[in-house]
Amino acid sequence: MKNVLVFGGSGQLGQCLELAAKEKHISGIYFLPEEQANILEEALLRQTFEQYQPAYIINCAAYTAVDKAEDEVDIARKVNRDGVENLSKLCQEFDATLIHISTDFVFAGNSYLPLTETDEAAPISIYGLTKLEGEQVIGQYLSNYFILRTSWLYSEYGNNFVKTMLRLGKERDELKVIWDQIGTPTYAIDLAGCILQIIQSESTAYGIYHYSNEGVASWYDFAKAIFELAHVPVKVIPIRTAEYVTKATRPAYSVMDKAKAKQQLNLLIPHWRESLIVCLARLENK
Repeated sequence: MKNVLVFGGSGQLGQCLELAAKEKHISGIYFLPEEQANILEEALLRQTFEQYQPAYIINCAAYTAVDKAEDEVDIARKVNRDGVENLSKLCQEFDATLIHISTDFVFAGNSYLPLTETDEAAPISIYGLTKLEGEQVIGQYLSNYFILRTSWLYSEYGNNFVKTMLRLGKERDELKVIWDQIGTPTYAIDLAGCILQIIQSESTAYGIYHYSNEGVASWYDFAKAIFELAHVPVKVIPIRTAEYVTKATRPAYSVMDKAKAKQQLNLLIPHWRESLIVCLARLENK
């Protein structure tokens, strides 16, 4: 296979990509060390492109601290927009296809119908705004790109909701969890499989896609399922968003319509609960 470079390879999705590639016996994917993979260092990026002559770039690098971004606007914008612009310019120059990970936070979350790729993006947080700016800058330089918007990402790796709930479940008898934010949990291994499918199939169905697991849940529903399936006896109490104040505003409804991804990319997407069972089993065996 032609060379594939992964930026942000040490993060949650990057680690899932590495595992998925090994399981599928896919070679030619390089998970670069930080000194080669800083998307803000243009000169180093150029050296990396010249060395590997990549056919695909997978960009998992992002500023994802949603609440801190409200105070660290410049840093969030540098990573989520300027870094993406650096990659886009080099992808254009080296004729590489960019696969970029974006987020449901580009939407306001005030609709109650599943969101399509053509629905208006209207972010209500700095994180969402800078991620949208990253999407927009890609379109200024490239036609051969895939932008994958995803939501509520979790896995055996990194810090995420599932691992946090399991940790808190060992420490407390009861937990309060928000019930009025609705979306879909996404197992990062499944998203990694989608990315590898695009590369292996050599798809040219470029554009923006929505990818999450199937189904709908609130954070409360998600937490209840985690404890039920992991056999952790914790009382989960539903609370409203207004009772749990955060610096950044979250979308109230960010369920994404995945019809385009299923049709154009030939994907079979599992239900979030099925994938949660797989993740919990892997965590238990780690």
